[in-house]
Amino acid sequence: MRWMIIPLVLATLGLFTLSYFNRFNTVRIQDGARTINVRTNQTVVRDILREAGISLASEDLTFPALDEPVGSNNQILIRRAHIVRLLIDNQPPRMLRTQLTSARALLEQIGISLNVHDRLTVNDDFTDQIVARQRNDNPTAEINLPDAEIVLLRSFPIRIQEDGVTRTLNTTARSVGEALLQAGYILHLADRIQPPPDTPLHANITINIEKAKPVTIWADGRAVRTRTLQRTVGEVLAEMNVALLDEDYTRPALDKEVEPFMEIRVVRLRRELRVQQNTLPFDTLWEADPEMELDTSVVAQEGVPGVRERRSLVTLEDGIEIDRTLLQDYIPLAPKPKINKYGTKVVVRTLDTPSGPLQYWRKVRMLATSYSASTAGVARSSPWYGRTRCGEPMRFGIVAVDPRVIPLRSKVYVPDYGIGLACDTGGAIKGKRIDLGYDDNNLRMWSRWVDVYLLTPVPSQIRYFLE
Repeated sequence: MRWMIIPLVLATLGLFTLSYFNRFNTVRIQDGARTINVRTNQTVVRDILREAGISLASEDLTFPALDEPVGSNNQILIRRAHIVRLLIDNQPPRMLRTQLTSARALLEQIGISLNVHDRLTVNDDFTDQIVARQRNDNPTAEINLPDAEIVLLRSFPIRIQEDGVTRTLNTTARSVGEALLQAGYILHLADRIQPPPDTPLHANITINIEKAKPVTIWADGRAVRTRTLQRTVGEVLAEMNVALLDEDYTRPALDKEVEPFMEIRVVRLRRELRVQQNTLPFDTLWEADPEMELDTSVVAQEGVPGVRERRSLVTLEDGIEIDRTLLQDYIPLAPKPKINKYGTKVVVRTLDTPSGPLQYWRKVRMLATSYSASTAGVARSSPWYGRTRCGEPMRFGIVAVDPRVIPLRSKVYVPDYGIGLACDTGGAIKGKRIDLGYDDNNLRMWSRWVDVYLLTPVPSQIRYFLE
């Protein structure tokens, strides 16, 4: 009997154990991004979470609720409250937990109302949405880290005065420069702002803006564009270290009040003494010398050019001449003429010729040509055909000359021609040229330079200098 009782007891224990373990269920807990599977015989959500070691804050929510059974799907969803760090102006930060996703709704929930000009940011962004941070598998380790930081800056009124006009506006800026930037003012370094841009703001502060005027300064060949608060043109130039020298002046004048976009031109006035020298040509003079033989010449004095000097006072504006006044015009060095002496002494010489010796008083190198009555250019019907200037008939022994060189009716000797009577002229016979006359039936053509001898007697009037 004793051995029969043992198997019976064991069977009873097995049935009891099997019944106990058949009461356990697997519950899936979804905590944010973390999933936990728990095998438990608990049926209420609170007990299951406690058995799983999951702690909740009072603002956290579960689905189903803590006091409700887990439900037929064996799943629990945990929605953690957002941890928010709230900063309002210069107040100490506050840590809040909330299920709300709107920053404005959260502020209204804790009794804070917003003004239309207040500045609200969430995580440094101008948004109203509170976004939960993604946590790792141990959310309790980050339980005090905020999901979002909400910053609320309260607006307050300020006054901006510019060009005598006062404008009142509300701002959340913390400095003068930031307030002007928010208000859309475009400022330049030369503008005057009181108080300075880095001054902290407070309610009802008055900011005075004095805008600098844009001007352009033209000086020394270049343009400088700047902005200024100075009142007059002279003050602007002093501010820009533009100096006026001697007789420099400005357009507009130095005492002219500065206007926006004014152009100021600095005119550099300079006066210079300029000396201009010109060469004066010398004259050539011819002087008769009775001691020198006819048709000889010598340079008795070399010519020297003279110098004429003009001294002028020149006025220049920006390097450009605008006026010239003649101060002095004189000749510091007069030209010295060139003096040539020519001989007037007549010497009678004898020339041996095929016709015998001949006496001559002058020898002239001349271009000899020849002509006859038919080649003289006179029509046969003309009463002057075959007649010479002296009225003599045209024949061999008549020569045409320039009377300024050889006097008419004087005799000449031409080698290879013979004695000729200067008794004719011609339109082409000028200067040292002689035309040798022939009869039509024995015309001989000439065209060469020859020595022409002027035979005695010596005329009473002599042209001593022949060009």
